[in-house]
Amino acid sequence: MGNELNCKARFGEQRSEGKALLETSEILFRGEFRLKIPFSKIKSAKAVDGELRLETAEGLAVFHLGTAAEKWRDKILHPKSRIEKLGVKPEVGVSLLGEFEPEFVGELGKLTKSVSKGKVAADSEWIFFAVDSKEDLGTLPKISKSMKDAAALWIVYPKGQKHVTENDVLAAGRKSGLKDVKVVGFSSTLTALKFVIPLSQR
Repeated sequence: MGNELNCKARFGEQRSEGKALLETSEILFRGEFRLKIPFSKIKSAKAVDGELRLETAEGLAVFHLGTAAEKWRDKILHPKSRIEKLGVKPEVGVSLLGEFEPEFVGELGKLTKSVSKGKVAADSEWIFFAVDSKEDLGTLPKISKSMKDAAALWIVYPKGQKHVTENDVLAAGRKSGLKDVKVVGFSSTLTALKFVIPLSQR
């Protein structure tokens, strides 16, 4: 998930009030008409007088965002990498639980040699837990007990699915005594929620 703002938008002859969402790799608008503009399809992005103006092959899309226009433009022109958004630092211990795409494993491999798969290593500062169903969340209490100090747990789950929802993940994390602190788009089909041990319990 990215930023969300209520705003006015226009695209060609269409004008509407609605909600604009700045996601990881696209901008969405939901009002009387809908837009979905991948960053890769944007020919130019400008911020002028509080307007975010995006030139696409289909035409000009304008969003009245006020002071946020420049910030959104910069995020579109210079999107953070997945590793930057997840906050993983070089040479830290990482544990992977569940199945992850080779591309992500490769990204981690460029940062650190300390990657454990299938169990939480003692030195892990970052734990990534891939879940496909509510049942997978059943192992969360055990995982939370293996976390130490400021260790971070990212739970990665399917985006927009009913068999395991954001509420399911949040409830399971909180029930395990963890505090949710951040959410990011992991990929076009996956979302990641970050949990930590509450400060009072470290």
